[in-house]
Amino acid sequence: MDPLRILIADDESIRLLSLRVQLSALGHHVVAEASTGADAVALAAATEPDLAIMDIKMPIMDGIEAAERITRARPIPIILLTAYNEAQLVERAAQANISAYLMKPVAEEDLLPAIVLALARFREFQALHQEVEDLREALEARKLIERAKGILMRRLDLNEEEAFRRLQKQSQDTNRRLAEVAQALVTADQLL
Repeated sequence: MDPLRILIADDESIRLLSLRVQLSALGHHVVAEASTGADAVALAAATEPDLAIMDIKMPIMDGIEAAERITRARPIPIILLTAYNEAQLVERAAQANISAYLMKPVAEEDLLPAIVLALARFREFQALHQEVEDLREALEARKLIERAKGILMRRLDLNEEEAFRRLQKQSQDTNRRLAEVAQALVTADQLL
């Protein structure tokens, strides 16, 4: 695994020191250390880490809320640390798309698998998100093409197949995507 740039956040400085030492031993770079959730959010924006490891219970803003704000601004994998085994916290963490969850005290032998798991889950989530976005775009393009075909069928008294072939030909002749041609036709129809 390539070295990662990691943000760590915990309100106890001894745990920050311990995490920094463990992460350095694993070959990673700690690029920022925070003692509150609010500091973690600000430092994540400033340093753009590859991953964040944060305590759940911190002053000003807890780790879950900080994680939500960090990932809203720039998605990264986040590992939450806790000394508590509260079902409510675990549920909130799951809803916040937390990549991994570790109980304190963190042993070095537990840290590496948690990082690997967090990265793998994050990549899977990103791939699924991209797939959903691609499907959404394809559906929108399909709707647009259907509208454009309807316009051609109505205005030029064509059947569906002829209308689609006209759109395809225009797409090929102008070297533009079919959805772009359809959008231009729909826009022109709205003007007329």
